[in-house]
Amino acid sequence: MKRIFYKPIGVVRSPFKYPKGTPIQSSAAKSIRGTIEIHKEYQDGLTDLEGFSHLILLYHFHLSAKAVLKVKPFLDKKEHGLFATRAPVRPNPIGFSVVKLKRVIGNVLYIEDVDIVDRTPLLDLKPYVPEFDARRDCQIGWLESCLDKARNIKDDGRFLPGRKRPKGG
Repeated sequence: MKRIFYKPIGVVRSPFKYPKGTPIQSSAAKSIRGTIEIHKEYQDGLTDLEGFSHLILLYHFHLSAKAVLKVKPFLDKKEHGLFATRAPVRPNPIGFSVVKLKRVIGNVLYIEDVDIVDRTPLLDLKPYVPEFDARRDCQIGWLESCLDKARNIKDDGRFLPGRKRPKGG
């Protein structure tokens, strides 16, 4: 198979300079503000975006350690298969967040509910559309028993390169 290459379309700016201490989900980052600086060559793609209240951001986890297939996620003390978690140490280190879009000025998007480290390369963005994106009949596996912790847990640095991870993490 051919190699796949992605070119960032912009950069996310946030108050979080390091992963440690960053909220682990955008739902736990209420009212935290940031911006997205879209590269000028993609600015025309922002036309009509301002009519949407939320965006899906796809970005590169540029500070994460190498992928492992079993991890201890932030919300549990038990080890789980990587693909049953949202841990950032992935074979293709792609992150996903839903943020509020406040306004667009030129090539800069002003956003809220930011759970992303400053200077993170943005790969793509899409408008969030509840009729397409929200599912009502979901099961959430092992997360069912610990979801209530998500609003208070912050990144503890366990997935940074060179950092000793908890066994299985």
